[in-house]
Amino acid sequence: MNEYTYPILFGVIIGVIARLFMLRTDYRQYPTYLHGKIIHISLGFIAGALGAVAVPAIMEKEFTAVTFLTLAASQFREVRNMERNTLSELDSYELVPRGKTYIEGIAVAFEGRNYLVIMTSLFSTTLYLITNVWVSFLGSLLLFLAIRKLMSGSTLKDIVEIEHSPLHFEGAGLHVDNIYIMNIGLEARQKEILKYGMGFVLTPKNFNIRSTIANLGQRQAILHDVSVSLGVFRDSGTPALTPLIKRDLDDGRIGVFILPQEKDVDKAIRTIGQVPVLENAIRIPSESKANQKG
Repeated sequence: MNEYTYPILFGVIIGVIARLFMLRTDYRQYPTYLHGKIIHISLGFIAGALGAVAVPAIMEKEFTAVTFLTLAASQFREVRNMERNTLSELDSYELVPRGKTYIEGIAVAFEGRNYLVIMTSLFSTTLYLITNVWVSFLGSLLLFLAIRKLMSGSTLKDIVEIEHSPLHFEGAGLHVDNIYIMNIGLEARQKEILKYGMGFVLTPKNFNIRSTIANLGQRQAILHDVSVSLGVFRDSGTPALTPLIKRDLDDGRIGVFILPQEKDVDKAIRTIGQVPVLENAIRIPSESKANQKG
């Protein structure tokens, strides 16, 4: 043991706790119990160890230790690829798939959380070395608050108005409000849709959001989350019972057609409101030079 042993141990422990803090299994059912969690906790331990030993190595003028951080970055990119490939394979077995945009967002989040663990361990070890264990403990608590802030993105209820709108047919055309969804010719299927289906209209709060909710990946994420939370009235080989979202080309609103097993309007509105706004779907056309000059 030497003067760096306790600071390094402290940094590793804080890093692992930070990874556990960021590891949640929610309605998306990923990571699953138990093996998926073990993979992420193990990677968190590796990331914590890398962050904890970096500062003592530099203090001993072992500058090659920085190259290990570079190596870790490439390994964590592989983690991102692993998550993407795994979720893409699983997506083909979903009744309502997540979609590639949602999967990419999850993969990016898992990669980013490993970097947060490295920074947490590095900061905690540094604080321990220049002050003492109590100050570094308080500093770690502040880091956890910062991590919590970094993890919380916006949700749909922040950017759109959500209204319930009963489904109706105009001839064979299924509509939500005045938004055409699809053509259903069979009378028996129309009765099923009117009995089990629900419709909602999402109105964007500003010009930028029209482009964000128009993204096909964002729309698929809405359908997936609602189907996971409320169930879905369909089976494989029933294309007429596929939940869909279509866009009003005039004003950018989107009409949501879902077939939940639990037909509860308030719960469905809350569920849609909690759908995360995907980073890859966000567009800010008002920031373009052309729009600013106009």
